[in-house]
Amino acid sequence: MDDTIDNSGSGHDGGAADDPNSAFGFDGTWQEFAPIAFSNLLLTIVTLGIYRFWATARERRYLWSRSRFVDERLEWAGTGLELFVGFLIVLVLFGLPYFIVSFGAQALIARGYEMLGLALLVGSVLAIFYLAGVARFRALRYRLSRTRWRGIRGGSDDNGFLFGLSYMWKNAVGWVPAGLLIPWSMTSLWNERWNQMSFGPHRFEARAESNAVFVRFLLFYLAPIVLVVGGGILAAMGMLAGRGIGGEDGMIVGGVIGAIGFVLIIYLGLGLIAVAFYAAFYREVVGKTRWHDLDFSFDARTKDWIKLLVGDVVLVVITLGIGLIFLTYRHWKFFMTHLEARGEILLDDLTQSTTATARHGEGLLDAFDIGAI
Repeated sequence: MDDTIDNSGSGHDGGAADDPNSAFGFDGTWQEFAPIAFSNLLLTIVTLGIYRFWATARERRYLWSRSRFVDERLEWAGTGLELFVGFLIVLVLFGLPYFIVSFGAQALIARGYEMLGLALLVGSVLAIFYLAGVARFRALRYRLSRTRWRGIRGGSDDNGFLFGLSYMWKNAVGWVPAGLLIPWSMTSLWNERWNQMSFGPHRFEARAESNAVFVRFLLFYLAPIVLVVGGGILAAMGMLAGRGIGGEDGMIVGGVIGAIGFVLIIYLGLGLIAVAFYAAFYREVVGKTRWHDLDFSFDARTKDWIKLLVGDVVLVVITLGIGLIFLTYRHWKFFMTHLEARGEILLDDLTQSTTATARHGEGLLDAFDIGAI
């Protein structure tokens, strides 16, 4: 039995969450999600934050159950206990030693052993940097291992320790030449991480290229110069206009208004360019990722990302912060709505993954507060 997926001409309109012509779909609603979100918030507050691990599992069970790939819904098989145990393990094995080393380094510096104390501090910072890379890898491995589609799961036999080293040196190389190689480090790390993952019997293949997003990054890189000059001109014009209207007092008022305009131009301008870069980045990396005979794509444009982010800000502001509990729902829906696949699936060839099942949750991820995808 096989399913042929060809959506090259259908596309997404950005509004329909579950397009029957799309390989991926999402038919959840915020009205369904609201009781889960509010009860999770209440229980997390009552338990002083401990329930958040079970809250995460609850949210994922709902979001996965409302997500469709081809003709079957996804299933989340992870538990809150796994996430909690994983966090405790990280706290004991990494958190406590880090604080001990930090206090020890400060004590050494206070006693006059500056070089030794500084060496310990640098070592602890490098260790955190390394573990952040391991966290990204292991979080993705865990999520794939707990995702079911037609009873099949994903995962990886790689433990992520070598990826942690790659994360360190590739980020360092990306930043060393004035940050110009950051697109290379980002795409290279995406490829390395996904090339170690599989789903069922088939591995993922990622071949993203940094050249495809370098122009957008260069625009972001050079933008501060243009924005500073433009903002400075605006501030000067405000002062001159104010002086012409109200003399010295008017010049002060005009200068203040111009300074506010200057700050807005800098932040909004850089923000929009950054969004444009990330929109191009995700189109490139997802579009160059394959699973067996399936090619993926992500069709969200810059305007789609802006709508999402502006909507997030408005929701949080008008609800005085309570809207934060709906951001997971909004982002997952955005992801599933714009994700697409094209190719052929031979269902008879699909067997269960033979990769090792991660025994614990995303302890490192929680410790560093890092997103997996």
